Amino acid sequence: MDIESLMKKNLSRRDCLELFENEDDFFDIMKAADELRRDIVGDTVTYIINGNINYTNICTCGCRFCAFARAASSPDAYFMTPDQVAEKALRFRRAGATEICLMGGRNPKTDTYYQAELVRKIKAAAEPEGGILIHGFSPQDILTGAENAGLDVRSAIMILKEAGLSTMPGVAAEILVDDIRKELCPGKVSVSEWEDIIRTAHRCGVKTTSTIMYGHIESNEDRAEHLWRLRKIQEETGGFTEFILLPFLPENTEFIRTGRVKGAASGLTDMKMTAVSRLFFKDTIRNIQVPWVKLGVKFAQTCLKCGGNDFSGSMMEDDISVAAGASYGTFMTRSMYEDAIRQIGRIPQERNTFYEPVTGKIRIARTTCGRHDFSE
Repeated sequence: MDIESLMKKNLSRRDCLELFENEDDFFDIMKAADELRRDIVGDTVTYIINGNINYTNICTCGCRFCAFARAASSPDAYFMTPDQVAEKALRFRRAGATEICLMGGRNPKTDTYYQAELVRKIKAAAEPEGGILIHGFSPQDILTGAENAGLDVRSAIMILKEAGLSTMPGVAAEILVDDIRKELCPGKVSVSEWEDIIRTAHRCGVKTTSTIMYGHIESNEDRAEHLWRLRKIQEETGGFTEFILLPFLPENTEFIRTGRVKGAASGLTDMKMTAVSRLFFKDTIRNIQVPWVKLGVKFAQTCLKCGGNDFSGSMMEDDISVAAGASYGTFMTRSMYEDAIRQIGRIPQERNTFYEPVTGKIRIARTTCGRHDFSE
């Protein structure tokens, strides 16, 4: 395989598959991806101080990879009011967050008007503290809210945008292959529904992230198909801000209990996913995010040497990952980020949701959120 030529050509799905399956040139692929990363985005590694709020854990999707969702009758089920969400968001803002990430599930009590009220309440609460950007509602959340409100998807997105929604997370994508989704997440949006909602958001002027959840029952062919679908959307709309790698965490999930999945993806797979994504997307999706919450800081540093350029968010809370067995913590301070980035010879830069630099002028004073200090 001519690795150098792959840095220049527009890769096909077949090329992508060949990269995933090539073991002989593993380290050449890593090197090529890192060189391409340097050519496209330079030596800066970005990160964001954000707070994650799951406003409900009640969900009827029945995803077999999820350890977080609860039935409405469960004793530990919860559904937060807009005021409760806004109170938590304000604590995160005072602790230094520049972004609030909001996600829920397929819940019969959730509709677009409730979601819009969440956004309005958060914006109002954070305004005296300098304001905050809201990154909220997956395509599944959007569809659930629209259906429960009797709205079409475009109308729902416009209502949320007018309420103050900044961007949407491109989760619920998992693997964009319907045959896989029938076993993985049978109650979730189909491939065509996910793509239609994302395209609609982009046409409405709402940018989104893009994601892949890998390391479960998918094949290399499925991974190549997924990346190809994302690139096609980006070429049409330009609406993706980044691509986020989400390794499957099997602990406490149905897949691991039934033996359908034996364990998590290997570290070599994490490195290969990072590198192939960079080589396939090139500068079509410029930002490749490695998730330290799922990989750990040390291995995330390694993946940043395989084509990645974003260290992901501080989260402050990530109940979904914790439920699935994440054990690396759910917060990092600015100094922790910057030390970790400098350790690998790169340049740290705090960013906001839109990948715009965040400077000291708009950071707020040092404070704490519970027992954690996120701002220093």
